[in-house]
Amino acid sequence: MANVSSSNGLEKYPKLRFPGFEEPYRALCLGNIATSVNRTDPESMANIMMLSAGKGFIMQSDKYSRDNAGQSLKKYILLKKGELAYNHGASKAKQYGCCYELLEDEARIPYVYHCFKIDEKEFTPYVALELNNPKMDKQLKRLVSSSARMDGLLNISFDDYMSVRLTLPSYFEQMKIADFLNTIDRRIELQRALVESLKKYKRGTFDAVFSQKIRLIPKPQQREWRSYKLSDFASRITRKNGVQSDIPLTISAQYGLIDQRDFFSKTVASADMSNYYLLHKGEYAYNRSTSSDYPFGSVKRLELYPMGAVSTLYLCFTVNNDIILSDLIKWYFESSKWHRTVQEICAEGARNHGLLNVPTNGFFNTIHMLPSDPVEQMAIARYLELIQYKYDVALQELDMLMFLKNGFLQQLFI
Repeated sequence: MANVSSSNGLEKYPKLRFPGFEEPYRALCLGNIATSVNRTDPESMANIMMLSAGKGFIMQSDKYSRDNAGQSLKKYILLKKGELAYNHGASKAKQYGCCYELLEDEARIPYVYHCFKIDEKEFTPYVALELNNPKMDKQLKRLVSSSARMDGLLNISFDDYMSVRLTLPSYFEQMKIADFLNTIDRRIELQRALVESLKKYKRGTFDAVFSQKIRLIPKPQQREWRSYKLSDFASRITRKNGVQSDIPLTISAQYGLIDQRDFFSKTVASADMSNYYLLHKGEYAYNRSTSSDYPFGSVKRLELYPMGAVSTLYLCFTVNNDIILSDLIKWYFESSKWHRTVQEICAEGARNHGLLNVPTNGFFNTIHMLPSDPVEQMAIARYLELIQYKYDVALQELDMLMFLKNGFLQQLFI
């Protein structure tokens, strides 16, 4: 793949180009190569599908647990393989909507989508990639007349969308680029499947270890586990930050306690953090906010910085290593074995601001079944660390592949 730039300032070329291609790119409007698709078929039994940013066409029942088209189904567009649809609904992943090619034989899709097919002289998968490229957002942003309507759809009409400008290479170069990026996509999907598989394996193994279905020391050396109150091995931290740390911490499911400025690309903490709790490396914070991966909140240990400041909404504590190893507790709170004991003290569920009603005293009085033998504690901690390491490596590789793809999307397109 060769580096290519503008030769005379008039003709535009991408930063990267495959060797052997020297034809100039063509600038045109989407409407010059696209034809509207409005076919309907009330008798069709094709799958009912919808567009998902980042995933493309998915079954509507996968999103909503059922097909929710109702009486409007008869107005759904019957899309055929190789045709495209643009969902002009705003989302977190795609602020200005998304456009994908249908890879199934046919599908019934919402009539609010802008549906069209591409002229045979162009390679449809390439056009779909260009239309879904982040670079297209600049044009779409200019088309939005009054932000999002009440129904969540951007005010981009079909004719508006047909006016977006494309810069296309020859048909064969389109094929080369699309095939290359689709190869990366297939590799990404394989890696994503591996990450999901390891995630399930990790979760199952953690739960099996802490429910004693898996024991990691020989049977003759096994001791009975005993029940502990959290306060038996943990002490609450309420020390104030003052001016000791300028790092505002937040909890990330993947990275634990991290700097808010890295996580949000900005600081969402108060400008004055003097009243925040000061956390030292190796100490814990419990965030009572719920999420899909952490239905009872998340407990994380500070590991990336010598110290940091956390909101007083967090419950902070330190672990007494002489009773229970901190390295064990770190993994224990990644399992689901502590959920029930917290659930028992959540009398009224989640409050309006999304925090579970977990009282401070109640949390430190929760009961936990744990090994009392330091040898078994260490064996469990080391074993689970290895499993976490395998998962982290797979996740990092997925992140690297995504970064690589985004780089190519920037450099293979004008």
